[in-house]
Formats: sequence, structure tokens, C-alpha cells
Amino acid sequence: MKLKLLALGFGLATLPLAASPTQPGGEHKDTDTIIKPQFLDLEAIDLKDHPVAARLDSLLYLNFFQATAEEFSTLDSNFLADGELPDWHDSVYEARLKELDALSPMDLDYNPVVRSFIDLYSKRRREQVSRMLGLARYYFPLFEQTLDKYNMPLELKYLAVVESALNPTARSRVGAAGLWQFMYSTGKLNGLSVNSYVDERHDPIKSTEAACRYLTTLYNIFGDWNLALAAYNSGPGNVNKAIRRSGGQTNYWAIRPFLPRETAGYVPAFIAVNYIMNYHEEHLLFATDIKPSFFSTDTVVIREKVSFEQLSKLIAMDEEELLFLNPAYRYKVIPKVSNHAYRIVLPSDKVGLFIANEDSIYSIAENDFAKNKTVAPAVVEMNDRIRHKVRRGEVLGTIAEKYGVSVSSIRRWNGLRGNTIRVGQRLTIYPRRMPSSSTVASNSSSSSQTKTSTDGKYEMYRVRSGETFYSIARKYPGVSAQNIMSWNGINNAKRLKVGMTLKIYPQS
Repeated sequence: MKLKLLALGFGLATLPLAASPTQPGGEHKDTDTIIKPQFLDLEAIDLKDHPVAARLDSLLYLNFFQATAEEFSTLDSNFLADGELPDWHDSVYEARLKELDALSPMDLDYNPVVRSFIDLYSKRRREQVSRMLGLARYYFPLFEQTLDKYNMPLELKYLAVVESALNPTARSRVGAAGLWQFMYSTGKLNGLSVNSYVDERHDPIKSTEAACRYLTTLYNIFGDWNLALAAYNSGPGNVNKAIRRSGGQTNYWAIRPFLPRETAGYVPAFIAVNYIMNYHEEHLLFATDIKPSFFSTDTVVIREKVSFEQLSKLIAMDEEELLFLNPAYRYKVIPKVSNHAYRIVLPSDKVGLFIANEDSIYSIAENDFAKNKTVAPAVVEMNDRIRHKVRRGEVLGTIAEKYGVSVSSIRRWNGLRGNTIRVGQRLTIYPRRMPSSSTVASNSSSSSQTKTSTDGKYEMYRVRSGETFYSIARKYPGVSAQNIMSWNGINNAKRLKVGMTLKIYPQS
């Protein structure tokens, strides 16, 4: 099977889509010649799947996956005014939780604290709960499959609701990330890696495995699921301290007054989520923004570098859906790393199309990268956190850009109320990328000269006709006009003159 492709520069080229499954006589053909045009128009490419395999995929979908969609309603849960929402006596809530408790090895107690969290989810967070009910269609089967593998209570799937509201890209103020909110060090201890391209804490499959391993370890230590949950939230050390301060009690409710404030609400919130996800219809809460069924997806190993944009065009798939299914890839690019295989999740009906055209997809991607060259970061393993020493000329904006984080995050990590920092100050940073070791090149060799002082590298920039502090600052990423004025002891922009030399500390 061959496909006509538009090859800019030398007319039409022919690119085989995939090797045919058999040759005459039944002999299998493993490879086919891939012609690499210099420039490809991705929009003009129409890859085809093998018709027999595609028909079998369709039958599988009809028999196994389509029926699951009927379990979810798309009714709008927000059409009622607050005064019309159902509200029951405590005895109703208690009876319902007793039914759930009887089916679970976990202790799902009812009390006023749990009731307050039920009210929170059923009244004030209705829109969020409806969205999570839609997300549950994809995530809960994945969670249940992994929990069953580790012989753990299936109710623990609701823990991800408390942790991240089922948002795989969630990140807390202290740097915890993903569906299960792993800090870097805890994630690494449980097999999750982070580099400049991939953060496995955001990978639903790998992070769920890690969460199950960690929760199993905590349960083996404390012998109680509620204490294991408390330890998951605040660390086993804090739970042990609370046990000591309570006089040796090992019941969650007995040690609760001695736990950190956030952890004191953690288990009650977990119990409330168990309730609301099982009795959402009684509260007139229904799923919105329903996601695809987990059972209608599959994984494939990627052997060469390819981007989400390329895949979305080549296999006719929405890029946002690719991102939803594969949130661990920071730059929407699956890198190629020796001795490491990366995988992506695709809808089942796209997996066959990808496999049938895999070699051609890699060839097209390679040429597309060559055509649209961009500066991409190297694949660098990240650390838990770094301590950055502020150098002369640096501001929070340049530091934030250097490490791929926000200014507000740096302020939060370091307890800063404003943007003022001082030379020599050390800042705690949880980097999303590591900076290049090279400094920014000067914009014009004729107008600037790099020198070194005890405060670091700087450039002497000669002002040309028509330039302003603002136009000069724009030549140096992360540098502001106010920075340049401050470095040169100038408090009035009108003092800038043609031929004046300015000291500038470019971002490194």
C-alpha cells in the first residue's frame, strides 16, 4: 500500500505506509523501504489501517467498551438552586455510611466532622464533583485494577479525589505533584523518575503503582488503614508523634487532635468522598465532561522521538485528548533515550493505525523536526530541590524563567511577601527544568562586550540612536528596563544618551 505525499522542493514523493502482512506464498515481510522526503505537509497525509484488523477492533469496541458509556449520565447537576438541594437528618447519612462500612475493610465512621465534609462536596463543590464523576470513568477502573493487584481495599481509589480532585497535572504549594501528590523524594523512593522531558508523578499508570506500593508499606507499619492514610498525608513521623502525645493510642480519632491541621481533616474528607461518590444521585449530582473509558485505551512503546502535534495530525486524533491520556510529557514530546522505552496511551481504535504505520510515522516525524528546528532541553534528571544563590543583577523573574517555574511559586517556597531579593540570598527552588550552562549571547558584537567582575559576568553595552532602556532590555531575556537603570545608578530614563555605555548582567 502506498501513499502520495506532498514533498515541497521536488514535487510528489511516494512513502510506503507499512509492510503488507504477508507476501505471496504466505511469507511474512518484516520491513519496507521508507523514503524520507525533505519537507512534508502533515495536513496532507492520510494514513490507513489494515482493513481486517480495523474491523476486528470495531467488533471488540461494540462488544466490550460501548456498553460502559451507558452507565454515565450527562444530566446537568447545577440546575437546582441551593435552597432546593436535598438535605437529610444525620440518621440517613449514618445509615448509608454503615452500608458502605459493612462492605469495606476500612473504618468509614460517621460524625459531625464527616458531615461537614459531605456538605462541602454536596453543596459548595457541586460543579467539581460533577466533573470528577466524569473523570472517574477513566481513572477508577485503572485504580481498581492496580489496587486489586496489590490486594488492597478498592475504596482507596477515592484517595486520589481528596489528593488532586483527579487532576493528573495538579501541583501543591510545596511541590507535590500528580494524581497521588508525590513529593519528588517520596516518588523517587517508590520508583518514579523526573527529568526535563518526563515527570512520572503525572503518569496515571506509574503513579498509581507507586501509590499502592507506598500505602502498602505504611499499612504494614501501622496495621490500620486510617493511620496509613494519615501517614500518607503528613508523613509517618508525624503520625508516630501523635501516637506518643496521645499516650500510645492507635485509633485515628484518638490521635486526631495531635495531628497537623491538614491531616486532621484528611481522613474525614476521605470518608465523605466515599459517601458522595456512591450516593451522588441522591444529591442530584451527575457526571459532566465525561472522559473515554479506560477499557477503550491501550499502550504502545515509542521507539523514536515524536511530538503530540505530529501524532495528532498523522492518526487524526485531537491533541488535547493525547495530552489527557499522557500528562507526564512536559513539552508534548516523547523523547528518545537509549536503554529506556517510553510508552503512550492511545484510544484502542488508534493503536492499530499507529502500529500499521509506525515506521512511516517515525520517518515523517524526523523530517518534520528537521524542517521546524527548535531549541529543546536536554534530557536531564531533576533533583528534589535546589538552593539557588542570588547573584548581582538577578530578579525573581529571571530565576523563575531559568528553572521553568513561576515567580509566585518561588515566593511561596521561600516565604517571601514581595519580589525583593538580595545578592547572596539562598532560595529554595523545585525546578521543572535545569538551565543551560551557557550564558545568553550578546545581541550585537559591535555594541556590547562581555567582562567579569566579582559579582559575575556582565556586558558593556553602547547605546545607539533611537534606543531606550525598554528596547535595550528586550534584547536580554528576563532583564527589565528598571534592572538596567539600577545597575548603572540611573534614576531618570531621560538621562539615556547615544554613545553611553551601560553595564548589563544577562541571564545565565
